[in-house]
Amino acid sequence: MIGVSSDSVTSHSNFAQKQELPFPILSDPGDRVRQEYGVRPAAFGLLPGRVTLVIDKDRRIRHIYRSMLGLRKHVRSALATLQGMDT
Repeated sequence: MIGVSSDSVTSHSNFAQKQELPFPILSDPGDRVRQEYGVRPAAFGLLPGRVTLVIDKDRRIRHIYRSMLGLRKHVRSALATLQGMDT
């Protein structure tokens, strides 16, 4: 699992440490990675879109969850997909 955000590396480091994240976060200040996967700004273009993608080892998108709210649902949704996948 990997996170992607346009925030700085320092911001990611602080956030990951505070939240005790078990995965790295990629800093994508130009939003290149997010754009590649179709994550567009939301809420009048002011807030970045929040999307969780599950991508398999063959680089196929297996699951997409889009929501600015219900952040815990992102995690539950991704975990349910991961549990149903062959590793």
